[in-house]
Amino acid sequence: MKKWKYLTMTAALGATFVLGACGSEDADTETETETEDGAATGSETTDNADSGDAKLSGEVIGDGSSTVAPITEALVEEYAGVQPDVKVSAGVSGTGGGFEKFIAGETDFSNASRPIKEEEIAELEKAGIDYTEFQVAFDGLTVVVNPENDWATDLTVDQLKQLWIEDGTTKKWSDIDPSWPEEEVVFYSPGTDSGTYDYFDEVILDGADLAKAATLSEDDNVLVQGVAGDKNAIGFFGYAYYLENQDKLTAVKIDGVEPNNETIESGEYTPLSRPLFVYAKNTALQENEAFYDFMKFSLENAGEMAEAVGYVKLPDEKYEEGLSTLEGLK
Repeated sequence: MKKWKYLTMTAALGATFVLGACGSEDADTETETETEDGAATGSETTDNADSGDAKLSGEVIGDGSSTVAPITEALVEEYAGVQPDVKVSAGVSGTGGGFEKFIAGETDFSNASRPIKEEEIAELEKAGIDYTEFQVAFDGLTVVVNPENDWATDLTVDQLKQLWIEDGTTKKWSDIDPSWPEEEVVFYSPGTDSGTYDYFDEVILDGADLAKAATLSEDDNVLVQGVAGDKNAIGFFGYAYYLENQDKLTAVKIDGVEPNNETIESGEYTPLSRPLFVYAKNTALQENEAFYDFMKFSLENAGEMAEAVGYVKLPDEKYEEGLSTLEGLK
């Protein structure tokens, strides 16, 4: 398998990327993975076989987390070389937006950078949709500042709370530490449909309101550019986006611990280490051989692809556990 180079995500909220043997294309709504002759519709297969044993055709549709998207993008790119007649599309409307489509029955799988919520579980039960959760990688939610910022490069969790929780004031760096500049802090945050926002809300905000002055976007590249362009800016997003842009950003240590593969996998980078998920519709796995085959391929290769795009692979036994669970659903 070739070494897959991370491609910077440029999709806006609700946009969809679809990749294949011919690479990826930008579009306002959707681009598609197709065979060279443009075929790849329907869900019929040429034979029932494991990935690589027989040529399949069909369509697989997913949506969800922009954090998980680079892993999916890499997997779809590689899978197209194995099964070019299977069309796999994956939107990037955020974890919450992806679950909305999953609940509505519009997708086969939903990428998520947080566990599914109780209310989402209830909605799926109401809709009669059975699903299975698969872990695919670890991520370290990374807090970043502008490279010219040489004062806030190591923050405590309490200082993060002071910065990010809305308290009705216009916050300056000097409010956190009197020795820091008396300059207004500029905030950049993922949008409220993002699982990254939800996770930050849970472990840092404790359910309080995020600073109202923050610029919110589901497109992590908007956040990258915002922080890179302002010495008083601070933001957060997935570890892979930091790695892709580390030449123009500084990763903030949290309680003295920097985010890297070792600290994220071990959990030392706490509380901002987190697992990443794919939720699959059980009936789609059972009825659509192309989807089953793609999920099998994904679990077999997710660790390598996660590392290739800047995330951290799970222990091998976790992928084996996922494959065993998948086999039991067939």
